[in-house]
Amino acid sequence: MKLFDTHAHFEGNEEDIKTILERAFEGGVEKIMAVGGSEELNRTALIAHNLYPEKVCMALGFDRDQASSQSENETLINRSREFSQISAVGECGLDFYYSAETKNAQCDLFARELSLADELNLPIVIHTREADDATLGVLDEVPWRHSSLRGIIHCYTGSVEFEKKLLDRGFMISISGIVTFRAADNVRAAALYVPNDRLLIETDSPFLAPVPMRGKQNEPAFLKHTLDFLSNLRKVDSEVLSQLTYSNAIELLCG
Repeated sequence: MKLFDTHAHFEGNEEDIKTILERAFEGGVEKIMAVGGSEELNRTALIAHNLYPEKVCMALGFDRDQASSQSENETLINRSREFSQISAVGECGLDFYYSAETKNAQCDLFARELSLADELNLPIVIHTREADDATLGVLDEVPWRHSSLRGIIHCYTGSVEFEKKLLDRGFMISISGIVTFRAADNVRAAALYVPNDRLLIETDSPFLAPVPMRGKQNEPAFLKHTLDFLSNLRKVDSEVLSQLTYSNAIELLCG
């Protein structure tokens, strides 16, 4: 069974990160994308990648809660051009549920990171919550990656209607452990709708540990619980689903 965790954040020092990675590899996770989103998360993503460069790819970016940090944003854009080994830009995007007061700044940062992804010819990792229209608006206003798959909508929690519009724009949809939560009927509906060639899985660790690991700090080693749940939900053999999601991730991030 091949597992690719397409979205994991790391905390702590190098030894802490190494321990988490080794547990994941022992648990059948073959590849992981270590994802940034802030100066600290970008730093730990780079540590994870440097520890196991053949197994850990990385995305660097600044998420919506960094939208007011102009100096950090400039640092990202300047430094990202130096990292020839990055596989994606992100995570970035819009969240009007927690940070509606910075809508304009979020949209500006998101647009600039889309342009950076275009310049570097890389996919982008997008967070979107309670910002459907604005997300589509920025995507449609910024010219980028019009000729190929454009990236990942990570930890999808939106409606099937919004999902259709994102799929129409060429995105892959990544499902996290939220799909196992009792009250997540909308996520299960979205997980059922994703076409086979657009489906990815992730942990979004250290957050959102799936059932039966709820209450624990999430980590990539828990990815199989999400895979098994999705296998039952979509009525597909777990070996088949693991190979499918693994191949999708390889095509987008390692092609």
